[in-house]
Amino acid sequence: MKEQQVEMIRKIRQQQFTQVDGGTLTPPGTPAAQRHEIRIPTSYGEARTHVYVPLHAAKPAPVFINLHGGGFVLGTPEMDDPWCAYVAELSGCMVFNVEYVLAPEYPFPAAVYQCYEVAQWIMQHASEWDGDGSRLAIGGHSAGGNLSAAVCLLNLQKGSELPIAYQILDYPPLDLDTDPADKPSFEEAIPVDMARMFNAMYFDNATDARNPLASPVLASSSELTGLPPTLIITAGRDSLAAEAARYAEMLRESGVPVTYRDYPGEAHGFTHNGTPAHAEEAWQLMAKQLKQTFAQA
Repeated sequence: MKEQQVEMIRKIRQQQFTQVDGGTLTPPGTPAAQRHEIRIPTSYGEARTHVYVPLHAAKPAPVFINLHGGGFVLGTPEMDDPWCAYVAELSGCMVFNVEYVLAPEYPFPAAVYQCYEVAQWIMQHASEWDGDGSRLAIGGHSAGGNLSAAVCLLNLQKGSELPIAYQILDYPPLDLDTDPADKPSFEEAIPVDMARMFNAMYFDNATDARNPLASPVLASSSELTGLPPTLIITAGRDSLAAEAARYAEMLRESGVPVTYRDYPGEAHGFTHNGTPAHAEEAWQLMAKQLKQTFAQA
């Protein structure tokens, strides 16, 4: 069964896949950021990573780690490339745009632990690009938002080894235990069969979906207390919006400062292929929150 899954997903990856998270939008103008490509060593192999250094920001610059979407089985850093440069310019942050391992070759929790290792490496090595590894933020889009939330939860479990000052969750799936058919339904939403396929590939067994590192909405209040301030962005025509809104409320109840922004008429993936004005506004909000966070640090 695993071999069949791998072969099927490889065929999908070879196609230009844009239905879930592929980007068709680009930011206005040419962002003032210099791009490098590096390889970060991890226990799961090297993580190819794009680094964006803002050209006009004070040095050393704080760091934002970006995780792309793709349902845990698809996606590359290139999907977020133009916008990562845009965020770097607007926020003054150095942005590390990470290619993490994908399922079904690497099922849960491989991507979570690899992203954590990547964050550890960046904390230790950001100074090589005039970055400040002691001032970190992490965020992502769709599956990348789930992984960002998981890294922050794992960091708490490990005694807050990483100095994560902020997390950004952009239309994240935060409840992988509930059958996609039982979630709110919209014509524009990710098809139920596709969502089920992604989940089945991400997990080796059903019990994994109940782990808070897979489904953060299943975390207890004590597991949430102490998480960094959070920006959560949702799309009103997205089947995942309700669980993200629920997580925002859970964080607030646990004493975590939360900024929540919903875009009622937009669908999943809108920051990459939705209404241009709304997409740009959302990216500007991400950059604004990062800039404010590190201005206070």
